[in-house]
Amino acid sequence: MKYSYVSHLYCPKCSSTYSTKDQQQLCTCGSPLLVAYDMEGIKKNLTPDHLKDRKPDLWRYHELLPVEDESNVVSLGEGMTPLVHLPRLGDAMSLENLYIKDEGLVPTGSFKARGAAVGVSKAKELGVEALAMPTNGNAGAAWALYAARAGIRSTIVMPEDAPEITRNEVAISGADLYLVNGLISDAGKIVGSAVKDQELYDVSTLKEPYRIEGKKTMGLEIAEQFGFTMPDVILYPTGGGVGLIGIHKALKELRTLGWVKGDLPRLVAVQASGCAPIVKAWEAGERESEFWHDSETKAFGINVPKALGDFLVLDALYETDGCAIAIDDTEMLREQKHVANLEGNFVCPEGAAAFAAARRLRENGWLAEDEKVVVLNTGAGIKYPDTVDIDPIMLEKGDVLPK
Repeated sequence: MKYSYVSHLYCPKCSSTYSTKDQQQLCTCGSPLLVAYDMEGIKKNLTPDHLKDRKPDLWRYHELLPVEDESNVVSLGEGMTPLVHLPRLGDAMSLENLYIKDEGLVPTGSFKARGAAVGVSKAKELGVEALAMPTNGNAGAAWALYAARAGIRSTIVMPEDAPEITRNEVAISGADLYLVNGLISDAGKIVGSAVKDQELYDVSTLKEPYRIEGKKTMGLEIAEQFGFTMPDVILYPTGGGVGLIGIHKALKELRTLGWVKGDLPRLVAVQASGCAPIVKAWEAGERESEFWHDSETKAFGINVPKALGDFLVLDALYETDGCAIAIDDTEMLREQKHVANLEGNFVCPEGAAAFAAARRLRENGWLAEDEKVVVLNTGAGIKYPDTVDIDPIMLEKGDVLPK
């Protein structure tokens, strides 16, 4: 049995195909490339029962991942994060079947580890020696650390006000770290120029085809954790949107294999009201978004003014009868406290935005009380200490606790 049944790369816009044996970036038409697999080969050789005795990490799905030689796998134990029922929060929202898929528990503290694990592993397989990327924080941290494990040099450019802890993660990995007085789009321009001049492998969001394959394992896990049945709705905090695209791709692949049946879950793209290009495009029925000027939000990970794969995000929403919704920072941070108070989950602000969206969609009737709803928390709240303001009572030695 093959380790991977990867077949080729294809362009979702013009249908051009490319080999997975060579380093690839975008299609000649400018579109991101997607990975195709020999689904008939997988059908003949793999069933859900084969997964039962495998390690509880994302590489349990290696037939549906693009790394062909197991010796090239670069892993820190990522994957198979908890899918937990939230009864108290669900009761507060009138949602009987509310679940959290908690990505704050993977290495590097965010879901970005999934994309980095698969992306860096494939880069190693392709002979990449140096890579570069712009980032809002968590992605750069993950790719820098996984690149260090693979022995690949990395160059990371992030906005000056990116979370300090992610800067530290990049720096401690030995990567070349640069800050820019601007947004991730400005960092992207700098990286784009360096890629041309210094022969670096560009691993910017969707400019290489394999990050999405790591992210899609969230969808594979959700299906497996529900016994290969599908939830009704999945809410996802959306910046570049790779995770939402990946989850959609994963569930379609499982349906092709016959492992799941029926309609796909309705997908919800959650953005911040200070940066909501996908929401604006969805409300207008457009297939692509416009650049969002002067974007600003506490949810730094979704502060993406224009996503390269916006058309893939919007296609996923339209194909699943999903929606896009914007949440303001005040509502988001209030929900962050609710989740922690009621369920003990310290979620990141992006995850809090997704929970606030679930509350709003239940209030307006878009979600039904008995629907099975999964909210993605994409990172650990402890990576965003500035989102919580506290003023504890100071005690002196020998003081008695107030009643």
